[in-house]
Amino acid sequence: MKLTAPARGRRLLWLALSLAIIGLDQWTKMLAQTGLTYHEPVAIAPFVNFTLTFNPGAAFSFLGDAGGWQRWLFIGIGVVVSAILVVWLVRLPRERGYGLPLALALLIGGALGNVWDRIAIGMVVDFIDVHWRGWHWPAFNVADSAITMGAALLVIVSIRTEMRPTDANPSQGGEVP
Repeated sequence: MKLTAPARGRRLLWLALSLAIIGLDQWTKMLAQTGLTYHEPVAIAPFVNFTLTFNPGAAFSFLGDAGGWQRWLFIGIGVVVSAILVVWLVRLPRERGYGLPLALALLIGGALGNVWDRIAIGMVVDFIDVHWRGWHWPAFNVADSAITMGAALLVIVSIRTEMRPTDANPSQGGEVP
């Protein structure tokens, strides 16, 4: 598939968004590491603290105590999934709108932000601690937020695409070719 200059430019803008997410993620993690003390919460709002933690595992510390091999597994998964998402993003037709490319850009930026940590320090820096009445959600970071928003948007776009009537569907008032 050969891309025209405007199509190539749009793809580059989505990839630039992924790079911006990586940059914001790494910048906030650097601020957390230099400005926070490990496991000492700093109240930001009644339900949000900044608390520096490190996660050698995946989401919810999955495989966090596996002994170190999981670092390479999660790096590999992050790189492979990101490469697949980049190819998907580059091959998207323009008619797909903004939802799907935005979801893919968020997922790519978030995944590579956490891969960067795993390569650089062997674990992911987390610092956002959301809590309510003594219950704490596992700490997370900007990359995790981008992944969550990207995944939610991907689900929404998929559902909306499935529910959209097509011209070839007589039950939706379309004509059969």
